[in-house]
Amino acid sequence: MKSVVIHAEGHVCVEERPEPQLQHDDDVKVRVVSSGLCGSDIPRIFAGGAHFYPITLGHEFSGYVETCGKAINDLHAGDAVACVPLLPCFDCAECRREYFSLCKRYQFVGSRSDGGNAEYIVVKRANLIALPKEMAIEDGAFIEPITVGLHAFHLAGGCENKNVIIVGAGTIGLLAMQCARALGAKSVTAIDINPDKLQLASELGATYTFNSHEQDMSVIAAGLEEARFDQLVLETAGTPQTVSLAIEIAGPRAQLALIGTLHHDLTLTAPVFGQILRKEMTLIGSWMNYSGPWPGEEWTTATRLLTEKKLMLEPLIAHRGDPDSYARAVQNLNGAPMQGKILLRLD
Repeated sequence: MKSVVIHAEGHVCVEERPEPQLQHDDDVKVRVVSSGLCGSDIPRIFAGGAHFYPITLGHEFSGYVETCGKAINDLHAGDAVACVPLLPCFDCAECRREYFSLCKRYQFVGSRSDGGNAEYIVVKRANLIALPKEMAIEDGAFIEPITVGLHAFHLAGGCENKNVIIVGAGTIGLLAMQCARALGAKSVTAIDINPDKLQLASELGATYTFNSHEQDMSVIAAGLEEARFDQLVLETAGTPQTVSLAIEIAGPRAQLALIGTLHHDLTLTAPVFGQILRKEMTLIGSWMNYSGPWPGEEWTTATRLLTEKKLMLEPLIAHRGDPDSYARAVQNLNGAPMQGKILLRLD
């Protein structure tokens, strides 16, 4: 079978690999149709961040069931499915409390094992959700990134009737912004330094947009005056500057959900740290995208919103192509962030 394989030092290539076979009664073999590149994959490709090489990445994928192990009776050949990449141990103290994202003994498809950037993959039944027949199969590859923002909403007690502010208008941020609108937010705001991303945020329904490179704090604060209460701020960019910005623009008693992963040390000035206290802010750390019962309401909500066509995905896609085209698009990143989702199509 064709597989997009990552070798050390950022070498991306298409190779013929043996087709995987069922090994256990709870295994499912999936014929992959669509698989997305995640921002977390970029350091695995270009910065030696994978657990092993060569590796086939891919944890955002959808496809059709090919065959099932003997213990499985709720999936059948031909069923549409999407990947739930985390595999918790289900037995530790965290898992028993349904804090699955915090499991210390987890496995992960496309990181700690080969993933979905191949024509076929075998995973555990727990690593799949069934998709409604009404959903386009490619949309299933977006469920995992959609649930990242939904997990922050879950931890914050929802986003209904809140003024939701997204700091960082990348794919995760723009998906979270659309979810907030669909789930009853009072307003949705996008903040970024890229005018093209802010224009896209406006087209996707943002109530307000601000360019934090061109507009200072006083301008942003004035623009958010009507929305300064009941705020839920999501920091999705993962830089020291945007974390500081999120604290500074937040209103009284705002919730701040930290989603973005930092790759540089964060130093807050005393005045900025003081705003956390003076505004009586609530800080929420949001890690991965799972809750109970497994895999959590995030996954059912994402599936529902996509089935109801509440989210626009096409404007978020920068490239889709077959394995050779996909490999070239990934290689051309050369370690830089994506400017839109890169999708592998295997049909």
